Amino acid sequence: MEQTLSELHPNPGWGATEIHATDMVGKHCILELYDCDPNRLDDEAFIRTTITSAAKGAGATLLNLITHQFQPQGVTGLALLAESHISIHTWPESGYAAVDVFTCGDHTMPEQACAILCTELQAKRHALKNFLRETPAAIASGVREPVETPTQLPS
Repeated sequence: MEQTLSELHPNPGWGATEIHATDMVGKHCILELYDCDPNRLDDEAFIRTTITSAAKGAGATLLNLITHQFQPQGVTGLALLAESHISIHTWPESGYAAVDVFTCGDHTMPEQACAILCTELQAKRHALKNFLRETPAAIASGVREPVETPTQLPS
């Protein structure tokens, strides 16, 4: 099911069919951006700033951000979030960017991150697919305890 940014509810897990927080691990958005400003797509500093704004707009906690400028053009960026990640790969020569936003929990809004990226990269067209990551039965049932790990590796 393909959706547009305007069709998405700003609060993940809310909408026509009620989904409780325990029914999902998180929300995953796949965003294709077309006819973007090629200068912005090829500007590593701009991509860093935009990813940071997108994470903040989603209500996510940015833990780390790495980017790489390719030669002769293109940028890849990966934001490590406490809630999961945002990644972007750009092709300035085609005005195209491929974006992946995954956030765990029900307090974040990955659609907002997508909207910010779409606006900031000045995409004239976009395609957005999003889906809920369901909670595996092993997680949903019972109390989760930390896994005990050996303090020393076997020799």
